[in-house]
This record gives sequence, C-alpha cells and structure tokens, in this order.
Amino acid sequence: MYQEKAKKESEFEPSISIIVPVLNGEATIELLLKSLLEADYSKEKTEIIIVDGNSTDKTRDIVAKHPVKLQIEKRKGPNIARNTGIKHANGEIIAFTDSDCIVSKNWIMKIVENFRDPKVGCVGGNVKGHNSHFLSRYADNSISPVIRAYRKRKELDFIGPFAGCPAGCNMSFRRQALEDVGGFDENICYSFEEDELIERVCRIGHKLILDPQVLVWHKHRSSLGDVLKQAFKYGKGAGSLVKRPKNQKLVQRWFFINLLSLIQTILMIGLVAFLIMTAEWEILFFVFLATVLLPFFGLMMFYTYRARWSKDYDSIFVYPFIDFLRTLAFCAGNIYGFAKRK
Repeated sequence: MYQEKAKKESEFEPSISIIVPVLNGEATIELLLKSLLEADYSKEKTEIIIVDGNSTDKTRDIVAKHPVKLQIEKRKGPNIARNTGIKHANGEIIAFTDSDCIVSKNWIMKIVENFRDPKVGCVGGNVKGHNSHFLSRYADNSISPVIRAYRKRKELDFIGPFAGCPAGCNMSFRRQALEDVGGFDENICYSFEEDELIERVCRIGHKLILDPQVLVWHKHRSSLGDVLKQAFKYGKGAGSLVKRPKNQKLVQRWFFINLLSLIQTILMIGLVAFLIMTAEWEILFFVFLATVLLPFFGLMMFYTYRARWSKDYDSIFVYPFIDFLRTLAFCAGNIYGFAKRK
C-alpha cells in the first residue's frame, strides 16, 4: 500500500506553462530566460510563453534566440498580457513571473509539489532582491517589505483581512481554477490584481498555498524616487479596489486602511493648519513629537535590534526615513485611487 502511494506521488509530473508579460525588458529578460531554461523539470512538460506588450527596444530579438513562445499583445496592461498568455498556454499548471526576475533552479519542482493536493488552486512563494545595493536590501529587510514574504509554509482557504497573498511575479494556478473564475480582471490597471484573482479562486473552494521554498529573485528599484512611485502605485491600487463591490474580503481589508489613512491625513492637515494660524507653536511641537519623532525613534530601535545580526548599521538611521516616505506615498495613493472616478 505504501509503495503504491509512493509510486503514484513520484509519477506526478503535470505539464506547466510559464507566462511572462514584458515591455521593454531588454536589460533583464536574458537572465530570466536562462534561469527558466536551466530549471530542474522535464523540458517536454514545460513551455515558456513571453507576452510582449509592443516593446520598442531589443526585447523581441533577445527572446527570439531562445526556445520559447512569443506572443505580441498591443493592448496595455499586465492583466491583459497574462490573459493572452493563458489563451495560448497548454499546461495543466499556469505559472507567472516577471521579466526582471530570476527563478531558482528548483522553482518549477517546488511549485509542482504543492499541487499534489487536488484541492490546491493557487501557489505563491517568496521574492528576494538579486542585487546588493542599499535600496534592494531595504526592500527585503524593511519592517514592511516592499514585496510580501513568508517565513513558513501556509495553507489557506481564503484571503481576507491580514491573510497572506503571493506577489504577481511568483504565483501559479491550476489551469482549471483559472478557467472556473474567468482569468484576470483586465479592468485592474494599478496593483493588487493577484489579490483580486485569488479571492475569486478561493471563493469557489480552492486552497491557497504560500511556500517560501518557491523562490524567485527580483531586481528591486534602485532609486528612492522609484521606490516611492511604487508605493504610490500600490496605494492607488488598494484605493481603487475599495470601490469594487464584488471584492468582498478585499474591501474588508483595504476599506479600513484607506478610511483611516484618509481621516488621519485630513485631521493632521487641519490640525497643523489651525495651530500655525493661531501660532500655537508649543502644541504644534508636541503634535510633531507624537506623530513623527516618536514613531521614527521606535523604528530606529527596531532596526538597531536587527543590525545586531545583519551588520547593516546604515539601516538604523536611513530605513525609518524611507519607511516614513513610503507610508506617505502609499496613503497619498490610497486617497487618489479612492477619489479617482475611473
């Protein structure tokens, strides 16, 4: 009995399609393709589909040199590109990553292992920086990492307030689950598109697995301006999702975050304006102390504790400053995404 079960499990080798949306990715896509082609999995069971969003650089020329499929999608948007890839995919499992990533050698194998359970509809993993510059280290080691990460394997039946969700550059689905829910929502243009899709997948009875051993490396933003633009985009995506009544659990998660951000911002601006107009400088100082300096000092203590192991002592002073700016950018995006008509 045990031998028959072990034999059955060892024979589990489903076909997998890997879909990569790309736009002007000539600087990074060569490394991604190399890592995908060197992955430890049956080549006969693997297909790689690059969906090019009408690039104007040498992306297509680079892709043409490798044994992969190339699809051209002139319409804009990552969800449109992903759905185009799904239409041309043949795999039982559909995996997604981005052109600025490098997958681990056992990436496909680890994905497949998690789909042995027929109830699993989605698998996600961790994303770490593959360069060592300061902002890349910050993205991984911030008190709130730029891309969500997980320390241990999780098996979830739903996503909701505080439940995890994988990053779009490291997620995979059972093909049947994608067909059951109709694929990605092409009206979502900013971010959190993976949350919205996975909510629908879990809602019809599929399980979500978050496995840190399913690992890709990502080329994180290398300038502070790009980090803040990314935070604003994430906030804008969260704010826009609040207005979507069909996203029940996502609304529960993001409605309160957006509402608190909006109330806090309005109250702080109003209070500061009032104190300046009335020349209440002492009260203004205490407001600044309570809302800025004390949280900043608390973050410094947190990063001081972390630096005992990382030896990244610059983080003690710089990370809190970046955290503060990211929070402002995210909150601004929240308000913009919620207020934007379309």
